Amino acid sequence: MTIDELIPLAPREPAITADVPTTGPLTDGFGRLIKNLRISVTDRCNFRCTYCMPEEGLVWLNRDDILSYEEIERLTRIFVAIGVEEIRLTGGEPLVRRDLPVLIEKLSVMESLTSLSLTTNGFSLKQMCGDLVAAGLQRINVSMDTPVREKFKHITRRDALPQVLEGLEECEKYPQLSPIKVNAVAIRDFSEEDVLAFAELARRKPYIVRWIEFMPLDADGQWERKDVLTGAEIRAIIETKYELVPTSDDRIATAQRFRFADGKGEVGFINPVSEPFCETCDRIRLTADGQFRTCLFSTWETDLRAPLRSGANDAEIERIIRAAVWRKEMKHHVNDPGFQPASRSMSQIGG
Repeated sequence: MTIDELIPLAPREPAITADVPTTGPLTDGFGRLIKNLRISVTDRCNFRCTYCMPEEGLVWLNRDDILSYEEIERLTRIFVAIGVEEIRLTGGEPLVRRDLPVLIEKLSVMESLTSLSLTTNGFSLKQMCGDLVAAGLQRINVSMDTPVREKFKHITRRDALPQVLEGLEECEKYPQLSPIKVNAVAIRDFSEEDVLAFAELARRKPYIVRWIEFMPLDADGQWERKDVLTGAEIRAIIETKYELVPTSDDRIATAQRFRFADGKGEVGFINPVSEPFCETCDRIRLTADGQFRTCLFSTWETDLRAPLRSGANDAEIERIIRAAVWRKEMKHHVNDPGFQPASRSMSQIGG
């Protein structure tokens, strides 16, 4: 099987005819250095968020189709050896995968890895946080779209806000787990009334609260542009009560970060729809079943599981990865006429 057979070209992207680099840092055809890999460990979740999953009827991956921890470790070592510096574990809900600390321990000892983080809905954090930190977890993002219990039950289809809040409080016991981020999907006519309550949470607790614009990755394909509550609108709501001051660091960041002028807390805005940050994107993704994606909104994937299980050596897998990255999309096209939705929903890709 050739590389071209393994990697179908995205129909909306031109073929890149230049030779794919075989050595050096992992780079795409537009000159972007690729340093951030998100790995989904499962497509399963114990919530059923309305913007992500249907309430019933999802067909889960077969156990044999999901990468083992040993396979994830091997692929991660290859990625890290060619330039990836940050790993984020996602799902589905990653904490429903049995023995997740075992995988974290395998990854945490890799040299050149500067960040090992986890995105979770927080439901099992109270019970698992200590084991995750002991295994080497460094950073955590907890998805919580509203601090209001009834609204939380409506959007997740689970009455689980108290467990999520307890999980966040458990994270506070481990100073080596930093930062603690709370991520809220911003949906018009749902999120506005929660903005100031979230701002108060960021001022009262050691959490960075971030709003993520609603994206066209819902399982039912019902996304509409009018449902997007933009980061600029949320910031304006906060500034009716508090003054915000821009802040930044040296990392390539998806979030526009602001601190409160009096120094009490930080918030952020991730605006992929209203203010795309594709030009500096350094992210790639690996699904739970071993499909490699170069953009969250990709309409194509590269199968890494097949060569992995058919005996390909590390050099051969590296060549496949480099060729796929070289064809990484210039941008996600969400705001373009004729936008084609991603080939999978968010729960199947990985958060």
